[in-house]
Amino acid sequence: MPDRLRVVIATAQTTENIELLRMREPRLDVVFEPELLGPPSENWMVRHERTPEQQRRFDELLDSADALFGVPDQSSKALARVVAANPGLRWVHTIPAGGGQQVKAAGLDPDALARIVFTTSAGVHAEPLAEFAVFGVLAGAKLLPQLRAAQIRHEWMPRVAMGLAPDMTVAVVGLGAIGRLTASKLAGLGYRVVGVHRRKVQAEGVAQIYPVEKLAEVAATADAIVLALPATAQTERMLSREVLAAIKPGASVVNVGRGSTVDEPALAEALAEGRVGFAALDVTAVEPLPADSPLWDLPNALISPHTAAISPHESRLIVELFAANASAFLDGLPLKNVVNTVEFY
Repeated sequence: MPDRLRVVIATAQTTENIELLRMREPRLDVVFEPELLGPPSENWMVRHERTPEQQRRFDELLDSADALFGVPDQSSKALARVVAANPGLRWVHTIPAGGGQQVKAAGLDPDALARIVFTTSAGVHAEPLAEFAVFGVLAGAKLLPQLRAAQIRHEWMPRVAMGLAPDMTVAVVGLGAIGRLTASKLAGLGYRVVGVHRRKVQAEGVAQIYPVEKLAEVAATADAIVLALPATAQTERMLSREVLAAIKPGASVVNVGRGSTVDEPALAEALAEGRVGFAALDVTAVEPLPADSPLWDLPNALISPHTAAISPHESRLIVELFAANASAFLDGLPLKNVVNTVEFY
């Protein structure tokens, strides 16, 4: 194992975060040139524009790294370039929890995938996303679309019964860190929670776990479905037209995973027909959601611009995760959140 690790910061960070990283793991030689990265922003997907001279300097630094904190410019093309140019690169930490898709899009050869370990920030966003998922379930149960529509019309709508947690079943599809925390929070509010997952896992508050092949059957009995899935070939449009056809009338759909896991045209049709009573979507298949998407105009759909994961603590937590993984790397121990380079999640 190396005694030290040269880490090049490839995405904008605050000086405080860099000092925290150096303090947490003193064996790191941290290369941080903020003028090449731009100002820190809550939207870390923004690419910083550089002069040609700055770009040459940036590439030189990337090509000297043992490890990268962040995919350069959040660009799979840039990642492919540095992997090809830097035979000494051994580790890349992707900022998004779904960073496996950045690695997949880079089209790296098997030798590169074997040489370099890729990790993600999975788990850092579990708390805010679980809260958004709970909000989505509650919004559907408490008739948020109807209340809001009546308010806009200045109408005192008739009193109607709202759903109660002990009477309702919520299906959480995907029991990773986000799904498990969501299930725990919902169970704490009194909901009956079932899970849909491809294997058995320990999940607090989950009454029963079904295989993914049973999703349509589960959908027929659930009052709300929460999707907390990664984007893989196996999860593509898992909430399919067939599943939506089987869904319990009036059920809610909440997506805090990836937009590719939903058949969006089929969901829009189900919402328009009232077969799905409410949808809270933090993610969509194409982002930003195209202006001509019917989802924008549906009164029973809530669109969040992939912002539910962001919290005031996000960047610090990612740095702390990276520092812990750096210690593990230097000590020859297993790293957290290693990307599966077969399914890329």
